[in-house]
Amino acid sequence: MVRVLIFIVFFIYSFQSYSQTKIVEISTNMGSMKFKLYDDTPKHRDAFIELAKEGYYNETLFYRVIQDFLIQGGSKSSKNAPPGKRIGYGDPDKTVDDEILSNHFHKKGALCAPRQPDEVNPYKQSDISQFFIIKGRVHTEGELDTMEIAVNRPIRNKIVQQYMNPEVREKLKQLKEEKKVDEFRKIAADIKKNIETEYNLDPEVLEFSEEQRKAYTTVGGYPDLDGKYTIFGECISGFETIDKISALKTDKNNRPFTDVKITVRVLSE
Repeated sequence: MVRVLIFIVFFIYSFQSYSQTKIVEISTNMGSMKFKLYDDTPKHRDAFIELAKEGYYNETLFYRVIQDFLIQGGSKSSKNAPPGKRIGYGDPDKTVDDEILSNHFHKKGALCAPRQPDEVNPYKQSDISQFFIIKGRVHTEGELDTMEIAVNRPIRNKIVQQYMNPEVREKLKQLKEEKKVDEFRKIAADIKKNIETEYNLDPEVLEFSEEQRKAYTTVGGYPDLDGKYTIFGECISGFETIDKISALKTDKNNRPFTDVKITVRVLSE
């Protein structure tokens, strides 16, 4: 009896949790996609739902399409835009404080918010008046290793130079010549410890998690963007639509020659 009650409580809790998940559908003339919105990015989730319910994104275009990278749309300047016109301007009245979280990364199907560059937007505020969806590509383990090395080696070298400055090098050289082994080893060990501590605490160090590696080497994605933009949802169906749109031929501004019109519906909130 107790087991039955536990099962019922668990079932009800699970059902409630599932039913409370925010789901939106992005429909186009090339197919539809469904997205789950994240609860740990509430500012973006709520702002996106509010604009979707207002019909803000409806009749806008996927105006920026880059194969193996992303598809971007939602900008009001794309509504009824004539062929060849440069579009995609954001709305300064529709900004949201960043919610960049390390547990969300740019795997294929990630729903993300664009933003202005750091030099004019140091707080990384998002422009929720538009959005982009990651297409990316599948990476090898070796490619991910190379990305880590490219980012981390300069960081480590800078820290090493900080602790192994000319004065310290001269001191170690002198101790070695004088055969003061214990003193030499103590200083060297302290330096090594300090270097490792500072390196491990540096927020710029890149280390792909097991989850990231699995995603990037199977479904694919675009890891270069990790930590730079807010990801507020992920695709749960309609990946083939992402593939179709990203494969479209585009002009010099990355706008598809074939207009891809958008309609966004909130399925559950």
